[in-house]
Amino acid sequence: MKLTEIAGILNGRIEGKPDAEIEGVGKIETANKNQITFISNPLYEKYFKTTGAGAIILSENFKTNSNRKDISIIRVDDPYLSFLKILEVFQSNSNDETGIAENCFVAPGCELGENIYIGNFVSIERNSKIGSNTKIYSNCSIDSDVTIGENCIIYPNVTIYKDCEINNNVIIHSGSVIGSDGFGFARQADGSYKKIPQNGKVVIEENVEIGSNTCIDRATMGETRICRGVKLDSQIQIAHNVFIDENTVIAAQVGIAGSARIGKRCMIGGQSGIVGHITICDDVIIGASVGVSKSINKPGIYSGYRARPYKDDLKNEIAIRNINKIEEKINQLEQKLSGKK
Repeated sequence: MKLTEIAGILNGRIEGKPDAEIEGVGKIETANKNQITFISNPLYEKYFKTTGAGAIILSENFKTNSNRKDISIIRVDDPYLSFLKILEVFQSNSNDETGIAENCFVAPGCELGENIYIGNFVSIERNSKIGSNTKIYSNCSIDSDVTIGENCIIYPNVTIYKDCEINNNVIIHSGSVIGSDGFGFARQADGSYKKIPQNGKVVIEENVEIGSNTCIDRATMGETRICRGVKLDSQIQIAHNVFIDENTVIAAQVGIAGSARIGKRCMIGGQSGIVGHITICDDVIIGASVGVSKSINKPGIYSGYRARPYKDDLKNEIAIRNINKIEEKINQLEQKLSGKK
């Protein structure tokens, strides 16, 4: 694309060569003369003097303090969001596969939309429905009576069990499993465990993205539901009958036990654990490696080994750090008192 085209998409202002040809995007440290990059974080401002990029997206307030004439600039209000737009443009241009590979299996009774892509060694079982413009890459397994909406991307080695529903514009990355049995067992009199049938399903709403090797279990009865706009990182475990509300984001290695309910616009840090049958209200931020053992009914930031309001956790941390000083003062007081006696 010419720089003028990119500036038009971003509603930006060009400083430099408007006819410069851009072939892709790159990191500011490693971009070449045919690529465009950006600066939004002050930590990366130092790279303006050394980057090999042909063009760079900067804010209106960024001062170059340099005589570089070999790099063109697009001035915008928000460089980060502008760069995301350009990433989407170049990605859409390179992700246009369509057709059905020879070495795949589509069972009778399946419904396939227009302009879809199905890669080698994909298996789609009976009565499943695949929406238009959806791409399913190699080695995926789609069980019977599965519904996948339009404009979805299912990357290699994803498994989707029977009866699950995937709505429009969903991205599922490699190795994820949707709809495996929930971890349900009843302890018997002799100490052994009897499996509880898992007869529910998983529903993934629109505009959800699921990272690699994430597992979302089917419900015992009813459904496990991931609502519109949720973003899940890699290696997350979501148990049966969990409900995650709209636009919540969850980082890697989080475990959520059965029947927990997570509100809207929550942010959950990596390696956190949430026990079953509790509720977390809207607009809660949970720090990394936090154990949530009770329901949270008030929006805010929670941290600590056991989840508590962030300010309370800081007070506890300060108190712990001051224990040695307090102990020393107590010893001094004891010495003074014993001396008086």
